[in-house]
Amino acid sequence: MQFPYKRCKGGLRLRADKESALRKLKTVRGQIDGIIKMVEDDRYCIDISNQLMASIAILKNVNKEVLDAHLRNCVSEAFESQDESDKAQKIDEIISVIDKLM
Repeated sequence: MQFPYKRCKGGLRLRADKESALRKLKTVRGQIDGIIKMVEDDRYCIDISNQLMASIAILKNVNKEVLDAHLRNCVSEAFESQDESDKAQKIDEIISVIDKLM
């Protein structure tokens, strides 16, 4: 489901710590490059799996930070406003994300 995003105060943008998120995502990018090389080199399955799990853990952490910032900022702002459609949209967005996490 796609949402016609309304802007939060200050615009539609990432509210999480951008530098931290970028640093972690670049770390994962490096890990993925390493995992690709491990697969190409026929490395031991458990070693590959461990690297995959490490990458997934970082991605989960970044996602948590992004969602936390969204709830504390964009969702909070929507519920402080009088715009009922904005409130409903934020609820729908969060339900959609929770559905993907389950």
